[in-house]
Amino acid sequence: MTTIERDKKYIANTYARAPFCAVSGKGALVLGEDGREYIDLGSGIAVNTFGFCDEDWIKAVDEQLHKLQHISNLYYTQPQATLAEMLCTRTGMKKVFFSNSGAEANECAIKSARKYSYDKYGRGRHTVITLQNSFHGRTMATLTATGQSAMHEGFQPLLPDFKYAPANDFDALKSLCDDTVCAVMLELIQGEGGVTPLDKEYVSRVFAFCAEKDILLIVDEVQTGNGRTGSLFAFTQYGVAPDILSTAKGLAGGLPFGACLLGEKLSDTLSAGSHGSTFGGNPIAAAGAVNIISRIDEPLLESVREKGQYIRDELSSLKGVKSITGLGLMIGIETGRDAKEIAADCLDRGLIVLTAKNKIRLLPPLNIEQELLDKALCILKGVIGK
Repeated sequence: MTTIERDKKYIANTYARAPFCAVSGKGALVLGEDGREYIDLGSGIAVNTFGFCDEDWIKAVDEQLHKLQHISNLYYTQPQATLAEMLCTRTGMKKVFFSNSGAEANECAIKSARKYSYDKYGRGRHTVITLQNSFHGRTMATLTATGQSAMHEGFQPLLPDFKYAPANDFDALKSLCDDTVCAVMLELIQGEGGVTPLDKEYVSRVFAFCAEKDILLIVDEVQTGNGRTGSLFAFTQYGVAPDILSTAKGLAGGLPFGACLLGEKLSDTLSAGSHGSTFGGNPIAAAGAVNIISRIDEPLLESVREKGQYIRDELSSLKGVKSITGLGLMIGIETGRDAKEIAADCLDRGLIVLTAKNKIRLLPPLNIEQELLDKALCILKGVIGK
């Protein structure tokens, strides 16, 4: 029985997997069970920040593995405290709750917003507004927060007290903000929704309105965070400061890890027993995250911006390319062809790309070598232009 056959027999069929089994990898290259080598422009959906099996990252994780793998959050551990200080210092946030995923980070964000409002205003101020076409996770709360009705099908009844506004329509969002609203939750770039950035003027107006009304602004940077867009977090490029910031994916470079960062207003909202996680902030994963965050410096971020622009320049005039969206190395490419068909053709030629709605999505390792990037773009051009 092959790996693919065994997978199909024993694993729940929740993923429309491509016919590819990964065996090992290094940097932006991955070896398949078929013996072929592939260039990876997906990074495990923006997770492998420095590609496969980065040596510095392995060293940091291995050192912690030989010290302490787990002791629970009833006690203190050094990697957690170090990472929390790094994140708060570099973002201006005040406290962090660590979890295992982006969905869990967003769960914490929603709970924190409701708890803040309950503590200050009492019952009745609990509604969260998100945007149509958004994606925030697959737990019941984050699925409800996700503004895509197709993803809700089959899981009703959803949780109450979520509303959805069209993206970039401030008046529509404002009209939903009655006395029951405690928070507005945004992805600055709707990743799963098609790599679609929000307008900066719109975000500025939402930020100012929320600040005026004491409505908390939650920014979901699960995918856009950790250097992906050319800044440590995308909110700095929008000139706003969220009350709550969630992130995950590339934070620990390939280990399950999420973080919910709380601003000044919420620094004392979560108290002992109000939230928790058995594995959240696991010392091994936290050590990996410390290594990742410590290496996301300005030279790297400048390189991310430059490579992102290079990709746009190389592809924008290509026949068949209708539009290119995104920031940094989070790129969406719209063509006249079915995106899944293009991805399948690329895989046949030794290139891994992702899709998002009707677009090809590129999320390469932040440190991808120029030679490999050029080779990957050559393959992609050939597929798009055929």
